Amino acid sequence: MTTETDTPTTAEPETANVMREFTFPLPALLKRQPEWVRVGGVLLLLSLAALWVRTHNIGGQFWMDEGITVGISSHSLSSIPGILRMDGSPPLFYLLLHIWMQLVGNGEAATHWLSEIFAALTVPAGYWAGKTIAGKRAALMCATLFAFNAFLDYYALETRMYALMALLGLLATIGFINGFVLRRRPYVILFSASLALMFYTHAWAIYFSAGSVISLVVLWRISDQDIREGLIKDAVMAYVAAVIVFLPWLPNFIFQAIHTAAPWDSKPRFGAPIQIAQSVFGGASITVILLIAAGVGYSPLVNKSARMTREAKVTLMLFCLFFITFVMAWAGSQVTPAWVVRYFAPVVAPMLIIVAIGMSRAGVIGAIAILFTICFMMRPSAFEPKYKSDMQDIAAEMTPYLHKDDLVIMGQPESMPLAYYYLPGGLKWSSTIGPVKDPTYMNWVNAMKRYRASNPNTVLTKELNALSPGQQVLFIRPLTEGTANWAAPWTEEIRRRSAQWGAILAADKQLQKEAWAPHNYRGSCCIADAAVLYKKVR
Repeated sequence: MTTETDTPTTAEPETANVMREFTFPLPALLKRQPEWVRVGGVLLLLSLAALWVRTHNIGGQFWMDEGITVGISSHSLSSIPGILRMDGSPPLFYLLLHIWMQLVGNGEAATHWLSEIFAALTVPAGYWAGKTIAGKRAALMCATLFAFNAFLDYYALETRMYALMALLGLLATIGFINGFVLRRRPYVILFSASLALMFYTHAWAIYFSAGSVISLVVLWRISDQDIREGLIKDAVMAYVAAVIVFLPWLPNFIFQAIHTAAPWDSKPRFGAPIQIAQSVFGGASITVILLIAAGVGYSPLVNKSARMTREAKVTLMLFCLFFITFVMAWAGSQVTPAWVVRYFAPVVAPMLIIVAIGMSRAGVIGAIAILFTICFMMRPSAFEPKYKSDMQDIAAEMTPYLHKDDLVIMGQPESMPLAYYYLPGGLKWSSTIGPVKDPTYMNWVNAMKRYRASNPNTVLTKELNALSPGQQVLFIRPLTEGTANWAAPWTEEIRRRSAQWGAILAADKQLQKEAWAPHNYRGSCCIADAAVLYKKVR
């Protein structure tokens, strides 16, 4: 089988471009240092700068999904897979978070640091990607884009799996391009291992996998005959190995796919380009600048003679990898909605790499674009998530009033783990579906069916009758102003049912209003809540 494993990793693509000769002038002292010292110093500076940006609000409060994540991860390692069967997520991040919390605690800052570490690792991994694919200049550009990236800036401060998924997507992209496009066969192992870990991290790994398969079909069509046979063999081995590793989780995955869909999500329309510009690159202005610089770098590929070069194949495959993945996810979400910005994590890498390579070929224009990126993104307050929820504020106001065995009723059931995290222990828990024994996770199994089947008068009457005079009821409901944001099947039911429950409690003659919160609403970027405390007087 013919391969190209002898191709130097730092070799420039075949197409010549005078703009590529631009280099940053280095002081004599730096020129005398070994290359590994210079590169290591640059990566250290980039990583420290990224940490400075991303840790500005490292102790920020949790929002709903983070409460669920910490709640599930607080269980034993052996219990987590069974709980996730009812949640709908793969187990890798939760298992890692459990171990992490055993070492450093379950506070906001402590758990955010795990995501921060995954985000920080994309900087050296980004350098590795650029160097192995397109040379040293592209490597520096790539590392810089990963250090100053809006998506990673945001999700490095969230105790969820998205920073990990972005890192795994980057490693899978490195393996895909090097292993299949450049035919450096050891990298196929990296691709297969990364893909298997992605399956254990988030469901969008399926779309990434499908996108990579279709991209390989495109690559097979444009490859020479002597390459095709080896390409098929390597691809089959890579995907089969990834599937074999995933087999232990497959029964749970099938159960989740049937019973734990995302009724809280809506079908996507045609706003994906705007979402990418805002959430991946940081806004329309910086997106336009980066795309112009990358376009200038790729302009030589317009020539017919350059269309089948190594550089052209790499560019095409990077584009296919993220574009086809998006198309597959968009089409799949028309059937089962699963389209929110945070799910873009696996395709952040191919987007940034293709832009970085283009800018590295654009000479002065590329250098200006990367400097603009650094200046624009070096603002700690620009992309950090502020006030993701006001549950912490509600808990601070309500805790002095609460006593053991008081009842907490959640108008939005999936917010219960968040409330449980911030409120004191010893309370009883219920939602608008019914009593809850374990408030550390949300049971999504047939959740929509169970929610619609629950009768407010029946459920609430039973809950209130179980209370003795003097006991209290804390009702926490989401603030649902702006019905357009609550139009999905699940959220529409939440909006209506929460209002219904609130009206029933307010009109109940056996209840006396004691307190409410929050008194100082600061504005939440994700989910906001309000709480009313009642005492049973008879």
